[in-house]
Amino acid sequence: MALKHQPVVVKLCLLTAAMFGFGYALVPLYDVFCDLTGLNGKTSTMAATAEAAIPDKQREVLVEFIARPNNNMPWVFEPVVHKLRVHPGEIHRIDYLAHNVTGRAMTAQAVPSVSPGQAALYFNKMECFCFTQQHLTAGQQLLMPLQFYVDPALPEQFSTITLSYTLYEVDAATPVTAQTATGDNNE
Repeated sequence: MALKHQPVVVKLCLLTAAMFGFGYALVPLYDVFCDLTGLNGKTSTMAATAEAAIPDKQREVLVEFIARPNNNMPWVFEPVVHKLRVHPGEIHRIDYLAHNVTGRAMTAQAVPSVSPGQAALYFNKMECFCFTQQHLTAGQQLLMPLQFYVDPALPEQFSTITLSYTLYEVDAATPVTAQTATGDNNE
């Protein structure tokens, strides 16, 4: 009787292996999909340059800034400016305030998101505190810079872009760069 069930067992094993392989490949496939379509508001983790950007003085875009710490992150984290009207192609700099209100040193990493998601392709960060981990001692406050521009190629349908950061505590086992360990976060 064991031979009678062998084809079913083989098919079930192959199906299980295929499902595991698909599940394993799903995250990289999703990342590729988001990069191609601009969905999910992912922004680049590399600094952009504005060499070819020519400001479009005929157009204004409202950029909104939102910041929030993760539920388990006990820092105060907020933008100094909440809204800014910009001409696409112009370079702007704003700051975010981070304040470690705990009694211990902590390291954090900010994760950005842009809404609407398709606009993420046109929001370029030249300098961003999100590129590195931020290490603050107990009670320390820090102004963290964001230098950006909106690409003039941004489709006309977008008149408002919202940049949102969520701040997460970095696990103590994660290595801290020399730059963040010294508190020099101005890149």
